[in-house]
Amino acid sequence: INAEYMGNPPTSYTQATMLQNYLASALILVILILVATTVHKVEEGHVAVYWRGGALLNTIAEPGYHIMVPLLTTFANVQVTLQTDMVTNIPCGTSGGVVIFFERVEVVNRLKKEHVYQTIKNYTLDYDKVWIFDKIHHELNQFCSLHTLQEVYTDLFDTVDERLVVALQETASSWAPGLEIISCRVTKPKIPESIRQNYEMMEAERTKLMIAIQNQKVVEKRAETAKKQAIIEAEKTLEVARITVAQTIRQKEAEKRLAEIDAEMLLEREKAFADAEFYAKKRETEANAARLTPEYLQNLRSEVLASLPKVFVGTTLDELWGVRQLPSTQQANTTKK
Repeated sequence: INAEYMGNPPTSYTQATMLQNYLASALILVILILVATTVHKVEEGHVAVYWRGGALLNTIAEPGYHIMVPLLTTFANVQVTLQTDMVTNIPCGTSGGVVIFFERVEVVNRLKKEHVYQTIKNYTLDYDKVWIFDKIHHELNQFCSLHTLQEVYTDLFDTVDERLVVALQETASSWAPGLEIISCRVTKPKIPESIRQNYEMMEAERTKLMIAIQNQKVVEKRAETAKKQAIIEAEKTLEVARITVAQTIRQKEAEKRLAEIDAEMLLEREKAFADAEFYAKKRETEANAARLTPEYLQNLRSEVLASLPKVFVGTTLDELWGVRQLPSTQQANTTKK
């Protein structure tokens, strides 16, 4: 019997073994499900909010792995970094009754981490639908209804972005303080085809006009530049002439000064010569006056008489001494005798 059992185990034993295997597999599956529903991951740039039995818990989880009560608690990731919400196909009517479409409006916004709980509690996870998507529709329709197509499409289009940022931020500051509006980008609206063609023609003509104006400005600028260059050249020539004249004047003044110095030197030299000659004459006169004494005059007379030729008359040598030359008339008379 034992050998028979050893070769062919009973059916009840096989069924018990299979049941144990099924239970083990089921337990492992349950454990895996519990682990999968208990452990969850919060991505970087997000925080996790939790609901238990439909009620929002005031627990905010940071990025990383966390554990929650399975089946009873649910969670959701809420982004707290910059994000861009895109609103598309926004119809609006202008004050003239023309319906236009804004193809796309992009809103860069951020929900502050410290306001996540209150914002989600008040407006659920779709808070941006209330304060961004729906608000964009409202603001654009209000803007279009107050302005003409020309103003919306051309004149005031560059102010639409700023108007939206201001309007969204004012509303968010009052009702959802944690929502920060960074910027808005609005694409050019779509207008009816016939009107668009007219605008394209107007834009082409405006472009031609602007090109003509720019060409005129270029010509005026070139003329102004040429005028300034001519003025600069004239001023340069005038300045060179002034410098040359000033240099000539300084040279002439230097020559004049040199001539004056030469004249003064000559005058001083002539004056010195005249003074020297006058002094010599004066000294000579004084010397002559000092030596014209009777004795000097007698001596001078003797020298003069001695230097004159003498005529001797007589027959003997003794008669010749002391006889001086007679005047010419007297000499002639003596000769005749």
